Amino acid sequence: QVQLVESGGGSVQAGGSLKLSCTFSGRAWSVFAMGWFRQASGKERDFIAAVSWNNGVTVYADSVKGRFTVSTDKGTNTMFLQMNSLKPGDTGVYYCGAGDIVYQARLSDQDEYSYWGQGTQVTVYS
Repeated sequence: QVQLVESGGGSVQAGGSLKLSCTFSGRAWSVFAMGWFRQASGKERDFIAAVSWNNGVTVYADSVKGRFTVSTDKGTNTMFLQMNSLKPGDTGVYYCGAGDIVYQARLSDQDEYSYWGQGTQVTVYS
């Protein structure tokens, strides 16, 4: 099993920044990739960004390109999401996921992720 713990959510005014963290523990050898997904109230969970743990390849949703940056710290098994120029539409619960995903084309598919964190709330007000 892999356990994921997220942190860093909060409330921020539009145009502001937040940085989320997700640290995993457990069967680290089964984590090939990690990703961030967002679920707004009453909506489906959507892909935000992902990173391949081994080669550092990153993938972003079009809605966050140029504003969000995903990165990793292998020393602490942590993935980060730096969110800049936040908009009210970025509001939602942010979940991190992890899995043994090999192909870049599948990084945006939440069904490929085997493990999930508990989620952290991000609220952007205008």
